[in-house]
Amino acid sequence: MRKVTLLNIFEHRITQKYLRRSGINHAVSTAYHAFRLAVENRVEVDMATKAAFLHDIGHYEWYRDGKWDYDEYRKHDIHAIKGAERAHKLLIRLGENRKVAKEISLAVLLHTDSYLPFSVESSRTPLQEVVAKADEMDEQPGGQHHYKQMDIEDAKHHIKRLDDKIEQYLEENERVTG
Repeated sequence: MRKVTLLNIFEHRITQKYLRRSGINHAVSTAYHAFRLAVENRVEVDMATKAAFLHDIGHYEWYRDGKWDYDEYRKHDIHAIKGAERAHKLLIRLGENRKVAKEISLAVLLHTDSYLPFSVESSRTPLQEVVAKADEMDEQPGGQHHYKQMDIEDAKHHIKRLDDKIEQYLEENERVTG
């Protein structure tokens, strides 16, 4: 049994505040993609889904003349840096294992390299690669994936269902390897 679930993370006020900016639908969808990719690639599913769920928690709003400016945002984007710190602090507050919190935070940090003057694509760990690919699977042009809507209650339902899938997978895997 995991100490910190996706639902625990989702229900925290910090998550609620920042996921509204980056898109709850995108966070949930990316976590589902990460689960599937983690299973396929034999990557730790708990860490992969948490990192994917939190990968955009560092997003912020960038307005010019009172209107959202996606191009200007992309030019000055550091959401992965801000997100890694927020994810780490949140996970520690919720009681996550410190080593796990660090690995998740690093996956949040490296899910994109758009803020760096070089590519990290060939340097990612398997966990980081799963999170990056899961994010790409849900992307839409012009950042539109951040604007897909999902009702809070629907989100809780999907997150609970994913938590159940993770628990079932971990139990089955423990029986096979234990």
